[in-house]
Amino acid sequence: MRSLLLAAVASLAVSGPLAAQQGWQGGVESQPLAPPPGAVENPDSPPGGVGVPSIMEPVEGSEPRVPAPAQPDVPGQATIGPSGDIEVVQPPAEKIVNKTAVFSGLDKITGRIISFDVAINETVQFGALRITPRACYTRPSTESQNTTGFVEVQEITLDGKVQPLFGGWMFASSPGLHGVEHPIYDVWLSDCKQSDPVIASPGGQQ
Repeated sequence: MRSLLLAAVASLAVSGPLAAQQGWQGGVESQPLAPPPGAVENPDSPPGGVGVPSIMEPVEGSEPRVPAPAQPDVPGQATIGPSGDIEVVQPPAEKIVNKTAVFSGLDKITGRIISFDVAINETVQFGALRITPRACYTRPSTESQNTTGFVEVQEITLDGKVQPLFGGWMFASSPGLHGVEHPIYDVWLSDCKQSDPVIASPGGQQ
């Protein structure tokens, strides 16, 4: 028993100074690990230690971050332009579909002008002209007015034949833009209506 106590005291006398010299405490090294061979310590290195890249800076050799593509402009939405000015994308013009087109007809011989209504896709006769509106559009009261209509006009010749005379858009604000050319009669679009036509056919028929 005495020999065992002497052996234990001798081992403590040898291991105690050695452990204190190496800085061991409870089997865990108290000093930080030395940097790997070839690494240079920099006091300004980012958090995480030497060789750990910062998340705020791109890694060398990696592809640069590409910004997301710009979203298409939405009508009515305000955006900031390249020069810093506020730009507003205007919404497209709205059109109202109408059931009736209103025309004005001129008899160049008598100088008489009459107004008559024609339902869409219906045909009426004014003098020697047959008028068929295919569409008639107006705009809301909040927008600038622009009444337009697609109209087909045919001519009845003296021998009773029907031949095309005009087919295209008519503009109520600019009657002179339409292409109806006839030596005796003239017709142009004057308005569009939501209601049914009041007069089925114009007077003064041949």
